[in-house]
Amino acid sequence: MSERIKGLIQDSISVKQSLLQDEVMLKTIDSVVQVISDAFAAGNKVLFCGNGGSAADAQHLAAEFSGRFYKNRKALPAEALHCNTSYLTAVANDYSYDVIYARLVDGIGVKGDVLLGFSTSGNSTNIIKAFEVAREMGIVTIGLTGSTGGGMKPLSDYLFNVPSTTTPRIQESHILLGHIICELVEEKVFDPNP
Repeated sequence: MSERIKGLIQDSISVKQSLLQDEVMLKTIDSVVQVISDAFAAGNKVLFCGNGGSAADAQHLAAEFSGRFYKNRKALPAEALHCNTSYLTAVANDYSYDVIYARLVDGIGVKGDVLLGFSTSGNSTNIIKAFEVAREMGIVTIGLTGSTGGGMKPLSDYLFNVPSTTTPRIQESHILLGHIICELVEEKVFDPNP
């Protein structure tokens, strides 16, 4: 059993090693930190969406901005779109689960906001539809997916396509990327000249 455990830990490390060696991914992190920092500086908000474990990741990272990461500081306007269960169940029931995020982006999003969508396959219909609406509205789209990027790839202004096809390894890397972005944005917004 211990060899199996070691193998699973090594699989996670290997995916993260791939991220570490990917210059495009590192430059994308830097670009996304600037985009999100600029959005906050302009008075815009950052929205998050995902399904299942990816919804939990989206909510976790939204809380890092709206609560705090390291610094005791002013709250930043960030929200996970699935947290209103009355809205979610009404729209899924009355329309379709496929439009739960698209309708909310249309309702509360404004030009200059940022939308992060989490989907290990990159093919979650409700996130793809939200990205389509966001694009029409001038909202920046940031996709966090698995290796191919799926249907989200052409709709993502910035794409983090983690080099794996294994859902847990992808989600572990999404949280790593999200934490890096949160930490660097917090520094840039609240301590711009360290």
